[in-house]
Formats: sequence, C-alpha cells, structure tokens
Amino acid sequence: MKKKFFYSALFLMGMAFTGFTAASCSDDDDNTGNGPGTNPGTEGNGGLDAAANLDYNAENAASWRNYSLQVAKLLQKDATTLYDSWENTFQGGEAFKKTFTEHNGGTYTSALSCIEQIIDKCVEITDEVGNSKIGDPYNKWTAGQHTEALYAVESWYSFHSRDDYSNNIRSIRNSYFNSMDSTISNYSLYKLVEKIDPALNTKIANEIESTKNAILAIPQPFRNNIGDEKVPVAQSACVALGVTLNQELKAAVQNAYHNGTITDAEMDSVVSGFVNKVVLPTYKDLKEKNTALCAAVQNFYNTPSDATFEAACEAWLVARMPWEQSEAFLFGPVDILGLDPNMDSWPLDQVAIVNILNSGNFDDLNWEDGDSEDEISSSQEVRGFHTLEFLLFKDGNPRTVSAQ
Repeated sequence: MKKKFFYSALFLMGMAFTGFTAASCSDDDDNTGNGPGTNPGTEGNGGLDAAANLDYNAENAASWRNYSLQVAKLLQKDATTLYDSWENTFQGGEAFKKTFTEHNGGTYTSALSCIEQIIDKCVEITDEVGNSKIGDPYNKWTAGQHTEALYAVESWYSFHSRDDYSNNIRSIRNSYFNSMDSTISNYSLYKLVEKIDPALNTKIANEIESTKNAILAIPQPFRNNIGDEKVPVAQSACVALGVTLNQELKAAVQNAYHNGTITDAEMDSVVSGFVNKVVLPTYKDLKEKNTALCAAVQNFYNTPSDATFEAACEAWLVARMPWEQSEAFLFGPVDILGLDPNMDSWPLDQVAIVNILNSGNFDDLNWEDGDSEDEISSSQEVRGFHTLEFLLFKDGNPRTVSAQ
C-alpha cells in the first residue's frame, strides 16, 4: 500500500528522540562502496548519506520493547482474523471460503467470475512488484533522486526486499499451480490452460519462473544496488508476466468457457483447489507463524538481550514469508476489513513512530469503524510488519541492547 513518505523524518527523528545516531547502511556481502548504489554511505563513495537511525538504548528501552510487543500482538490478531474469516465465519455470516467456492450471488456469480478474480489479483501483484516495488526506486535513482530512491525501497530495514518480491511471484505460481510448492495440482489453472492451449501454458509457467529468478539475480541487498543493470531486467520481466496473464490467459479461459472447451465443473474444481490448497494453508501458516512471532517478541520484552533481539528477528523473517506469498490473492476479507494496510503499510510515518516511542500512547495504533480515512491511514502507518521490522532490525542485522 503506497503512501506519501515523510522525508522530513530524517531530520526530525534526530531532534525528537534521545539516542539518535547517524550511521551508514552496511552490506554483509559487499561493503566496498564500489559502483552506483552499492553502499549508501557518503556522496562520492558510491552512495549517499544514509538515513538517520534510532538506537535502542537505556533511555528508550522500556518504551521500545512495549511498542514492539503491541505491534506483534496486532499482527497476531490480524492474521488470526484473516484465517478465521476464510475458514469459520466472516462478518457474522458464512465463511468466505463458502461464499467464494459456491459463488451464488454478490460479487461472485460463477466459477468463471472467481477465476477472473484470481487472474486479476495475479496481474495486480506483477504491476505492484514491477512498477512500484522495483520500478519506483529504480526510476527515482536513474532520475538522480537518490535519497528518494533509497527510502522508496520496501523492507530496507532488514535488507529483505529481494526475498519479499520473489515471494510475491511465488504467490502467483502457487495460485497458478494450486499448490504451496512447485508441484502441480491436477485441479489447477495450469491443468486447465494445458487443455486449452499447451503453448500458452508453457509460456506462463516459464515466465513465472524466469521473473522470480530475475528478481533473485539482483545483487543483495536491493537498497544498495538500485542502479544495478539487473534491476530493469527484473522490472521488465514482471511487466511482461502481467501482460501475458491479463491479455492472453484471461482471454484464453474466457473463450474456452464460452465455446464449451471447458466446463463449469472443471472450473469449480480449480476454484475449490485454489481455496483449499493455497489460500487456507497460506493463511493458516500466517496465523501460526505470527503467533510464534508474538511469542518471540514477548520473550524479548520479558528478557531483553542480544539473543532475544536476534530470535525476534528470525521469527519476523519466518512470519513475513506467508504474508508475501499471499499477495496474489488480496481480495475478500483481507481487502474488506483493511487487513492489508493494517499488516503491510509502506512507507511508514517514522515521525509518528518516534512520537509514539516518546509518548507511550499506543492507542494511536488502533482505529475503529467511523474513523476518517486520514485517521485510519495514520494508525496503519505506525503498525504492521514494517514498523516491527524497524524496531527489530538495523542495517540488515538484528539490533542489539549493547547501547545500554
């Protein structure tokens, strides 16, 4: 979810909070500073002045741990709500899985409408990864807007950007294969298109794999390599995959349905397989791993140490994966209930985060029905995965308590 980023945070953070230090980003793989964007250090050494960073220290430790725990609890709550809405009951009515698989009214009136929804969301994430997550920083960088480019990179606190983006493409693969890995279900879009147009099916499968690999070919971390020649290659791969899905795949399925090549029963099997083999297992995994994340942050809260900081970071990385592998199906409860921006708003309002650390007013993390759009947005920008990432990681590594 893209929002305006408050670049004034780079100055205000240093003025607002005790314990501010300026530091440059480091890269475990390459810290030489050679080449444009390789190491955002100082101008003239291959990068730029790094962002101002807050440090965990004796003065802010209690508030820092409390904030981390509040955010982890909200993530666990939202992940649980998301799974339960699909599996058990949604807004006091039937489970959303029943609404979607039976498609007997409302938004979903046929199996074809459900498959079109699946395809549309796969297209949407190719656009987000290609043109926003990768393209926005790259375009800013090549336009000479280097500071803006650095802060446009999602997941830069943990240096996890490239993993996030490749997992977004895996979410497309999972939706197309109706499986949680590279196996192919007999009741999947893959098998449906294999029947309709084998050449197109092979093209789609190959493009999904090549797009994922193009992203992983970007040197790690992305924030230190925005200007690398492999970045526009990955961006173009995402765009090409989106065009194939939006124009060729959708048309092939629609034409095959209307000319009788595929039946309602075949498409119903695909829709049912998608829900039971992909959506529900992904959201169950998300719920369980965010429960484990909350427990790790609780342990850090109770017993602050470098070891518990690191364990919370490891739990964050594990809990992050099922979320990123769900982004090809951001429809239904995740959209209707505002759970996507609750859990994954980016960029953050770092000034507001500092203010919450100072005040200890964690009510600012919550919003209610009837709040204005600005009030809801303000709450979502100071919670979720990226706020917790900011509190746990620094320069791609776990934070430490050594400043105490």
